[in-house]
Amino acid sequence: MKRIAIIDYGMGNLRSVQKALEYLGLEAEITADPQRVKQAAGAVLPGVGAFADAIAQLRGSGMDGCIAEFVASGRPFLGICLGMQMLFEESLEGGAHAGLALLPGRVIPIPAAPGRKIPHMGWNALEICRQEPLFAGLHPGDDVYFVHSFYADAPAEVVSAVCDYGFPVTAAVQRGNLMATQFHPEKSGDVGLRILKNFGGLL
Repeated sequence: MKRIAIIDYGMGNLRSVQKALEYLGLEAEITADPQRVKQAAGAVLPGVGAFADAIAQLRGSGMDGCIAEFVASGRPFLGICLGMQMLFEESLEGGAHAGLALLPGRVIPIPAAPGRKIPHMGWNALEICRQEPLFAGLHPGDDVYFVHSFYADAPAEVVSAVCDYGFPVTAAVQRGNLMATQFHPEKSGDVGLRILKNFGGLL
């Protein structure tokens, strides 16, 4: 069976991602070993927490270079939530911090507005911008689960889905084999499981 490496950098909801993938019959291993990641058929970078701490952990372990090498190999790579945000050039969370720069754009605060709660937490409908294989079998308005206070300000050519939070929030991005979601597919019920199954089908 083809193995998916779930990248462990000391932060994030790794076990819930692993359980969702295993529920779908996929082999998923949580690992902090860059060599194990390099040998996998696919990789997932989940994340919950502060950008600066997370990116420092990746760089300190050498996992940043491993991720860049993995993406360059053409194998499927999925970022989730903070794991998506770290793929961009910069984040303004707690100051300006350089990201992995695998995607153009930067991560900025959700702007305050009357009636807008921050963090953006809960279910929101997806608006699919490009019908990528990751979204096969989804329907217009399918709901997914978000928890975040920052979002990716990214060029349209990499944005594959948005949601409406009083303005279009980048909900998913893709460039070739590199894909990522701001929402948590592992917490998004049947819709999220479909997305993870689709990812597994790309291996």
